[in-house]
Amino acid sequence: MSPREVLGQAARLASSGLLLQVLFRLITFVLNAFILRFLSKEIVGIVNVRLTLLYSTTIFLAREAFRRACLSGSTQQDWSQTLNLLWLTVPLGVFWSVFLGWAWLQLLAVPDPDVIPHYGTGVVLFGFSAVVELLGEPFWVLAQAHMFVKLKVIAESLSVILKSILTAFLVVCLPHWGLYIFSLAQLFYTAVLVLCYVIYFTKLLGSPESAKQQVLPVSRMTDLLPTITRSRAFVNWEEAKLTWSFFKQSFLKQILTEGERYVMTFLNVLNFGDQGVYDIVNNLGSLVARLIFQPIEESFYIFFAKVLEREKDATLQKQEDVAVAAAVLESLLKLALLTGLTISVFGFAYSQLALDIYGGAMLSSGSGPVLLRAYCLYVLLLAINGVTECFTFAAMSKEEVDRYNFTMLGLSSSFLLLSYLLTHWCGSVGFILANCFNMGIRITQSLCFIHRYYQKSPHKPLAGLFLSPVLLGAFALSGGITAVSERWR
Repeated sequence: MSPREVLGQAARLASSGLLLQVLFRLITFVLNAFILRFLSKEIVGIVNVRLTLLYSTTIFLAREAFRRACLSGSTQQDWSQTLNLLWLTVPLGVFWSVFLGWAWLQLLAVPDPDVIPHYGTGVVLFGFSAVVELLGEPFWVLAQAHMFVKLKVIAESLSVILKSILTAFLVVCLPHWGLYIFSLAQLFYTAVLVLCYVIYFTKLLGSPESAKQQVLPVSRMTDLLPTITRSRAFVNWEEAKLTWSFFKQSFLKQILTEGERYVMTFLNVLNFGDQGVYDIVNNLGSLVARLIFQPIEESFYIFFAKVLEREKDATLQKQEDVAVAAAVLESLLKLALLTGLTISVFGFAYSQLALDIYGGAMLSSGSGPVLLRAYCLYVLLLAINGVTECFTFAAMSKEEVDRYNFTMLGLSSSFLLLSYLLTHWCGSVGFILANCFNMGIRITQSLCFIHRYYQKSPHKPLAGLFLSPVLLGAFALSGGITAVSERWR
């Protein structure tokens, strides 16, 4: 497949994902705004911070490294070995679920059962839901590797919408169930997500059109199950080594991604109510990042991984491939910068109004508006980092990935310390400031790699980060006008 064909598929995947996610997220946005009217800040803090952290940590540690390694395969990739490797995420997920579940029950303070009942059941079900989701990992990687447009977005969005509908129904009809509501909804979400992939591949592999096209490396559903043969190894050891390198990196990246939740959970710097407000604002602020930046990052990571060769310098690769990758990277950087600046300018002025519409006085009063204003600036850094790391992780060699892990280790340690100190000085906004600092360091690391990568070639993709003075002046003027209009509101 030529680079331009890969680019076309990646663009279609990103654009289709973007449009569908906007539609489905709007539906979920309305449902969540409705649910918030029936909840206390404390239960939001327990569910969205502590229990969701258990689930996301289990999922991330069990599968993130496998995803990156298996999606970086060459054209000679043996998919039976790749699928065998992916099935190892399930026992790994069971281990992390049991270990982290024990830590959440034995090492952390248990909330008052009169205020937040059924905490123990919540821990067990959230951990179990992570294992259920890992059962669909081989299907997800196969779909991503072959760029099945719309499948991922429809499956995830449908699962989220059905979860929100179930949560809204239970919150209104059975409010005394407490954490049972959110635990059952989470388990329902993961079951629906896996079933969407299983049903899709069952129909696809059972249709005569699939046999004719011969697009997939499997011809029937049993080919997706683990297979043991004497003629070759159970897994591709090169993929396994790359997975280990990515695992060390993903462990550190998880601390950077969810660092504030770890500090909240293990150091008790905020009470459950403040944790709830912070998490709602964090989710609202990152909505655009999930809607726009995440589909782009995931789709174009696959594009860069397929077009570029990890172990070769840019000058030793096909120059057409290198040129296409540079042009795409420059365009993505410009798109990310413009989108981030737009969100920062308008979001900074209208934060209080947005929170009042979304969650009422519970969010628009107190620290909520200050948090969202700070997060609008953070979104700008998120946008740029998503694109730069997307390219960096796709182009790095195994040795470079290992070296980058040491940088991530230092960032993780500094982030936790900075979060703790800034939270004591500035309150919950200190988490966002610490995130901004670390995101800036990560962007710098990626920019240095990109500069070195293209240093000996005529291509300058980092030019996408330089905007014209006229455009910058327009943003500055817009920021002044919106700030004045918000004061007169």
